[in-house]
Amino acid sequence: MTESSILDHEMVPEHIIISEEEAELILKQYGITKGQLPKLKSSDPVAKQIGAKVDDVVKVIRNSPTAGRSVAYRMTIK
Repeated sequence: MTESSILDHEMVPEHIIISEEEAELILKQYGITKGQLPKLKSSDPVAKQIGAKVDDVVKVIRNSPTAGRSVAYRMTIK
């Protein structure tokens, strides 16, 4: 039996850990600090699966019926 990943489920959007440099550009673009981002607990199954550590910024890409694609950013917390 093959083990499937939680990331393979159709209801789980794509999650990508972005570099510090990319995170700084995003924060500057939106005029916010990292602490103002929505949070993602490090204990979340997806955070564990992708290896997100506390203070990492994760890019979440969802399919959207109206926008086609929706991109959000979340900061990993303990």
